[in-house]
Amino acid sequence: MPAPLPEFPPVVLCLAAGDATGGGGLQSDLLTLGSMGCHPLGVMTAVSVRDTRGIDDLLPIEPDAFALQARVVLEDIPVQAFKLGMCGGVENVAAVAEILSDYPDIPLVLEPALAYGPADEGEAEDMLAALVELILPQVTLLVASRDEVLRLAGGDGEADEDGEPGEPVPPLDPDEAVARLLALGTEYVLLTGAGQHGPQVVNRLIGADGVVRTDAWERLPGPFLGAGATLSAAAAAALAHGMNVPEAVREAQEFTWQALAAAFRPGMGPAIPDRFFWARPRAGDAD
Repeated sequence: MPAPLPEFPPVVLCLAAGDATGGGGLQSDLLTLGSMGCHPLGVMTAVSVRDTRGIDDLLPIEPDAFALQARVVLEDIPVQAFKLGMCGGVENVAAVAEILSDYPDIPLVLEPALAYGPADEGEAEDMLAALVELILPQVTLLVASRDEVLRLAGGDGEADEDGEPGEPVPPLDPDEAVARLLALGTEYVLLTGAGQHGPQVVNRLIGADGVVRTDAWERLPGPFLGAGATLSAAAAAALAHGMNVPEAVREAQEFTWQALAAAFRPGMGPAIPDRFFWARPRAGDAD
């Protein structure tokens, strides 16, 4: 009688734009999830034309094409978590939202990646609005910086729908912005200290009842390409392993800090996190 097959690792489906540098995007997710003992399923929503210094163009994949791929693989392989990054455009956001709505009990981690959206300002705003309306109500954990939560909540100082075009409005406090996002249906927001100053990076996990946990980490010399992608994919991996959200957030932060501490600079732009930091020998390690 043949030996039984070993239990397979938890599976996470990633929907994100491709990034040939491996710094962010889909490739980053696959590296992080593999390093954390998950089996990643990767579905590309767009192609980022970029190097480590910056992005030149974003080319959305036809929504019918990537949606078909996602549905085919989901019908074949059960997943324990979803990780969503940059969708690439309004139609793609709508296609992703429809797919996710069929799996309401599977945790979803969203990394909005707003800095890498469409170059056209009108397209970017339309995609942002679609993300807020169609995706945020389905999100288990939103991983976002202060600037991102303000943009998502419409509190970045621009006129809202009741104001005149170009008319300034008072900017929201980040906590007020988070409250708006939670009211839309997002279960938790991990408000990161990315882009802030000081000797420590302070991240706060916030839910409907307020701050769930606060973690402070030594600020490492950057900049880094893909820190947010690593953190959000690591959280998805921890959720897929069965952790609750506060535990998953702590585990993801520990993994990300280690990956950033071991970051390397293969190109002319920022350093890339080493998601396999545990597998590469370090200077000073014992023989």
